Amino acid sequence: MAFVAVGLVVVGVAARRRTVAGEHPVTEDAEERARTEQEFAEAEAYEAKWREKDIERYRQERLP
Repeated sequence: MAFVAVGLVVVGVAARRRTVAGEHPVTEDAEERARTEQEFAEAEAYEAKWREKDIERYRQERLP
């Protein structure tokens, strides 16, 4: 059981490192990093707005 848990943690950490490395390449400067962070923030805001609309649409479909 412990071997499985340790293996999952190692795989999770490795996956997270690859994700971070993919989001911010080594050659990226501060301006590019700020633009990338801004794009992610905008995408997350859009997603939150979309979820709210989706929840409202679901409620309207369920409760005529």
